[in-house]
Amino acid sequence: MSHSPSTLGKRTIRRHQLREIVPLADTTIYDMEQRGEFPQRFYLTARCVVWDLAEVEAWLEQRRQASREKAVRRAPSPDVNLRKFRPVRG
Repeated sequence: MSHSPSTLGKRTIRRHQLREIVPLADTTIYDMEQRGEFPQRFYLTARCVVWDLAEVEAWLEQRRQASREKAVRRAPSPDVNLRKFRPVRG
């Protein structure tokens, strides 16, 4: 059985491997997939979900570049004056 060079480079990863590479919660990954901000998973079987490793690595590199360019929107700092417990006394 011979493989062409293009098919040998294709590699998939399962959820636990993805979580080692991308330290985000499952729900965050799912939400980002739904918005088109993360590579889409696909099913090998009815119970086996995988991601394309090359797509995940390319996504990470894009995120790295965006972070370097300060293009990633960051969450705002919390307003401590709005806390219900242990309010700030000024």
